[in-house]
This record gives sequence, C-alpha cells and structure tokens, in this order.
Amino acid sequence: MTTLAPPPTTGRDGGPRHRAEAPPAGAAGAGGGLAARARRMFTGAPEDPRWARPALWAVLVLTTALYAWNLSSLTGNTFYNAAVYSGTQSWKAFFFGALDAGSFITVDKPPFALWVMGLSARVFGYGTWQIMLPMVAVGVGSVALLYRMVKRDFGAVAGTIAALALTLTPITVAITRDTNPDPVLVFLMLLGAATLMKAVRTGRLMPLVWSGVAIGFAFNTKMMQAYVVLPAFFLVYLWAANASLGRRIRNLAVGTVALIVSSAWWMVVVDLIPASSRPYIGGSTDNTVWDLVIGYNGFGRIFGAGSSVGSQGNGASFGGDASVYRMFNEIMGGQISWLIPFALIALVGGLVLRGRAPRTDAKRAALLLWGGWFVLHYLTFALAEGTFHPYYVTAMAPGIAALAGAGGVMLYGAFKERSVAQWGWVLPLAVAVSAVWAVVLLQRVSGSGTVYTVAQVVAGVAGAVAVIGLLVGRFTRRRKLVGLASLAAVVALLAGPAAYSVSAATTASSSGTNPTAGPNTGGGMGGGGGMGGGQRPSGDAPTGNAPSGSAPSGTGNSGSSNSGSTSSSTGNSSGSSGSSGSSGSSSSQAGGDGGGTGGGGMGGGSQVSSEMITYLKKNQDGATWLVAVATDQTASSIILESGQPVISMGGWSGSDEAMTLAKLKALVKAGKLHYIVVSDSGQGGGQGGSSSAASEIATWVKENGSAVSDYSGLYRLDASDAG
Repeated sequence: MTTLAPPPTTGRDGGPRHRAEAPPAGAAGAGGGLAARARRMFTGAPEDPRWARPALWAVLVLTTALYAWNLSSLTGNTFYNAAVYSGTQSWKAFFFGALDAGSFITVDKPPFALWVMGLSARVFGYGTWQIMLPMVAVGVGSVALLYRMVKRDFGAVAGTIAALALTLTPITVAITRDTNPDPVLVFLMLLGAATLMKAVRTGRLMPLVWSGVAIGFAFNTKMMQAYVVLPAFFLVYLWAANASLGRRIRNLAVGTVALIVSSAWWMVVVDLIPASSRPYIGGSTDNTVWDLVIGYNGFGRIFGAGSSVGSQGNGASFGGDASVYRMFNEIMGGQISWLIPFALIALVGGLVLRGRAPRTDAKRAALLLWGGWFVLHYLTFALAEGTFHPYYVTAMAPGIAALAGAGGVMLYGAFKERSVAQWGWVLPLAVAVSAVWAVVLLQRVSGSGTVYTVAQVVAGVAGAVAVIGLLVGRFTRRRKLVGLASLAAVVALLAGPAAYSVSAATTASSSGTNPTAGPNTGGGMGGGGGMGGGQRPSGDAPTGNAPSGSAPSGTGNSGSSNSGSTSSSTGNSSGSSGSSGSSGSSSSQAGGDGGGTGGGGMGGGSQVSSEMITYLKKNQDGATWLVAVATDQTASSIILESGQPVISMGGWSGSDEAMTLAKLKALVKAGKLHYIVVSDSGQGGGQGGSSSAASEIATWVKENGSAVSDYSGLYRLDASDAG
C-alpha cells in the first residue's frame, strides 16, 4: 500500500538517508543541552532532510514579509481599533470589550482578540504597529504550527508545501494585515487541532482537555464560528484514538466539559453582572451574551433574517449569494478557491490509499481531520444566508493547505508506484484541473495589472509542463523528469495565489472593515482591501489625547471616504440591504461583521466633522462622554480622533436598544453627557424603519436641548433640561 511518508532516514538497517545517523541517547549534544537545542532550531532534527529546516525558515520569512510589509501604513478595522484604545484607558472596558472607555456598549464579539491587541498596546503604547504586532505573530505562528502538524504525519515535503500554501492564501494575507479577530481565531483552532492529534496518537486525556480549552478560547474570540470544526474533532478522536472505546468515550466527555467551561466562563460572568453595572451587550436583542451567541453570532449567521432565534441575523452578503458554488464566484474565487480542486482530489485519493490501514492509523486520522475541517467550513460558508464577509473563509485555509501538502505527497507516492497502474492518472489530473482553474481565475481579472498577466502565463505554461512531464516521466521511468514536473506543478498552482498575496501585502489599503486581496471583481471590495476603512491609529503612546494619524473623512463613519453612499444607508448588522455586488458603497457597508442599512433617528446620517469634535472637546465640561451618536461606526471614528469616550446609542447598525429615554435623562442629569447628535428628520433609527425608542429620544432632545447652530444635528443638554 502506498503511503505518504518518505523512507526512514535514521534506521540502522539501511543506513541514514539524509544525514549522519543520530548519536545514541546520552551522547554529547543528543539529549539536548542549550547549545544543541539552539542548533536544532536552525538545522532541524538529525533525522530531517538537510533542506527541511532552512526551507521552513524561508517560508516563515516570506510569511512575515507578507503580513508585516509597510506595517505602519495599515488601517485596521476602526470599530475594533476604538475598542482596543478604550481598553487601554479602562480595565473595565478592557474586560467587557467595550467600544468606549466609559463602557456604555460592547462590540458585537467576545473580547479575547481585543485582549491580545490591548495588552500589546498597554505594553508598547497604542499605535498601528503595536496593535498589528499580535496579528502578524499569530499569523506566522499558524503557518509554523501547520507545518509541524503536517510534517509529523506526512514528512517535510508535505509540511513545507502546506506551510507555503497557507502563507500564500490571498484572503489570509489580507485579513492578517488587519485588526479583525479572525487571525487569532485560526491560530487557536490550530492549537486545538494539534493537541487533539496528540490525544489521538497517545490516547491520553490531557491533550484532549487542552484541545477543548483552545477551542473555548477560540469561542471567546468569535463565538460559534469556533465550533465549526468540532464534529470533525469528535469523530476523529472517537474513531482513531489509541485507546479502548470506553476510554475514548470517557475522555471525550471530560474534554467536552473543558470545552464548555473555557467557552462559557466569560459569558456567564458577564450575564450574572447586573445590567446597570456593565455595558450593554452590542448586537444582542435583550442585553445578554447568550442572545448574542445564539442570535447575531449564531443562527442569525446561518439562516439570516428568517432565523427564529434572535433578530440580528440578516441576508447581507459581501461574498455573493449563498450556494454550493459561492467559493468559486467572481468575488470569492480569487480569495480562497485556487487549491480547492486539488485538495478535494487529494483528500479522496489519500483516504482510498489508507483504506485498509488500522483504525489508529495516524495518517488517515490526519486526513479525516483536515478533510473534515475543510468540508465543514466550506458548507457553512457556502450556504450561510446571514451576514457573510469574504475574510471569514480564512478559517478554511488551513484545511485546504494541509490537504494540498499531505494529500499531494501521497498522490505523488502512488504516482511513482508503477505497480499501482490506476494511480498513474490521478496526480496529473489533479494538477491539470487546478492549473486550468487558476488560469480561469486570472482571466477574470485580465487587464488589472501586469502581475496578474504574468501569473496567468506562468500558471498555464507551468501547468502544461507539469502534466506532460509527469506523464512522460512515468512512461519513460525518468525519476528526475517526474521530480522537475512536480516542482513545476507547485509553481503552477501557487502562481495565482502569490500574485494576489503580493498585491494584498504591497497595495495601500484603507479598508479595515472588509479586507480582500487582489483586484476588484465586482462585490467583495477588492483591490488590496477595497474602499474605506477608518482612521489609522498613531504610533505614539497613549496620552489621553486623540491618537494622531489621518483624520476621518468628515463623516465620522469608519472613515469612509470615496464612495457615493454614506454610512447612514450602509453598515447595518441586521438590515436586509447591502447585497453582494455593490462595490461602489463605502466601507461602512461592510464593517464590523455588519451589512445592510444603518439607522437614522439618533444621528445616523449626521455629519461629524473634525471641527465639531474640536468644539465638543472644548465644551465637554467634565462629562464622562464627549457626545452620543447613533452607531458604532460614527462613535469609533470620534473616539480615535478625540481620544475621549463616545456613546453609540444603537450599536453597529443603529438597531440595538442600548439607549432609552430614561437612561439618557439620567446621564444628562448626572452631568455625564452634554451633547447628542440626532438626525434632522427626527425619524426613528434602527433597521428597516423607525424605532420607537429612537424617535422618542430624538423628539425629547429637540424639545429640551439647545441646538448648536454651527453643527447640524448637534444638541446641548444640561442637568436642568432633564428635569
């Protein structure tokens, strides 16, 4: 039976293949003095091929360069940037993941990724590279971890290919150069997978417990998305773990307890705290984290507006219509689909090749894990009818990359076995299909730039050379020709992703809310990230004043700057508009996992200029909050420019009922808030029409407040106005 791993390299029967045989245990340098460990870090283990560790370092250097290139120019997601900044000003805001340092409302995600960035900002000072550094670190860490996992089961060649494929996944490059939580999510999921496979190999309990803990922290990064891989985790352990059935069931039960505890602790703590003593839970319908889990960040993402659980899910999609073909459409194809055909063929072929292996076979278990990882994510993202952004699919990339490396090397091994005639066509077919698909993807963006034209030629020529070389080499038994053809295949399959990835790393992008790689293909806001994005944080340490950097564009809404539509008509987390293909709309349309239509009653459409912010700071008069505005988009930009807490009354979309008239009166009477922005129309905010609370607030403010004549929609309220 053909297997993936290369022949043993240190066995004494046939002698070492790549290096001098490892010294016996106890010999100098073998057991691991400090010098020996340091040497192995750069040269690898004695049994590894000599090229393996240098190749890994080369891949990691490339990864770091792509993720960290021109780091100070990055924008990040203003929504999360503001929450990180607020967390550096208040430990309460830090713990809850509040948007503002006054802790009025939280962002619509759990705070673990904010904690990671916030700790970096507290140590090094708040600024661009300080908050981006953890994202680059976890991105590079994910590549290194994937290499280690694939190499352990399938060898150095497979590990290197997998690491390179993940590095060059375009959407992964784009999102790692951002402050959305997804890179942290992927790293934690990979940690969970690594410890799971250790539990499978050893049959021990503790690695499984740590796997549950890792996924629990991933849950506290992006909630239900972390659980997409769980069916594969459970099935792989239950089937392949090196333990009796009873022990496997018992260990799974204990691991599940660890998963639940590590997932739920923050949610339970927050929901047990009285609502009056904590921020409003942004994105929820009843001010609880539990509702956020099952609604907006749960069933709402899958079923959209039709979800019966929660009301925050919607049909807004920036990745095209939900269908099994979504990953191959004009928007998503260039972001993630390059290696999907190859990965699918490699998965099926690899499982067939390991078909008669023992139940505990590590290679088959790994194939099931990575195959399950890929298939589960694919189906979830392809069929999701709720809010969907292209960058979500970065979570699918490790599965594709691992299958490309592991399955590809298995197909190569079967291809070389002339005794297995039926396998002679599988590898050439996989290469041919994937190379043709790469040419199709690049043809879609023909004329977008020289780099894509060159990539198209390289993919086509190298693909043809690879297929012909493989077939001729096998027929003529020329191993060197087969080897060269295999290298050509790698070049053919990675030329397109490399072009997109280099574009994502080198093209200045102001979109932190919906980052994508490559040229604009009609709906995903491409072009190295698309449009809009918000204000860049400064490189200076926090001083309590406004972080320096580029000022908002004049709207105060996530820095949208070059679109025909303002944030008042975009950016709703739960609206029904914002359909795919609207590349002309501003960044607010895509921000913060949102999509759809923003609220209007509490200032959703009002302009907030730098001059207004200067006026507000000059006349703050000791208030806790500088101003109250309708949405998170507006509030986050003001927070970053002013350095002061700002109230978002309606959350991301304007539909959260975080502010009530009674609460507003109490804040005004206590002198904690003096200024509020309401729309000129006075109509209620919220999704898809009027909100009674927003209309009530707008009416009361206009009747009792003093309009600031220089700034439309701005009203001053003092304690006497609250009665």
